[in-house]
Amino acid sequence: MFQDSPIYDRLVAECGDVPTQVRREAERVNRELEVVLRSPHAPGHLPGTERPPSPGAGWQRTALLPGPRPA
Repeated sequence: MFQDSPIYDRLVAECGDVPTQVRREAERVNRELEVVLRSPHAPGHLPGTERPPSPGAGWQRTALLPGPRPA
């Protein structure tokens, strides 16, 4: 990715290859989430485990534009 970059090479030597570590961790978390979301035991898949809708779900107040209000 950073070829011929002495500054990047020095940072990697001092701190480790943080972007690669972050990428691997993100991929690991993504795989775990895929397993959980596909699981038949995930919340919402068993009877009685559904969460009730939050108040206000299904409607939304729209913002009024500035200026005179219609009568």
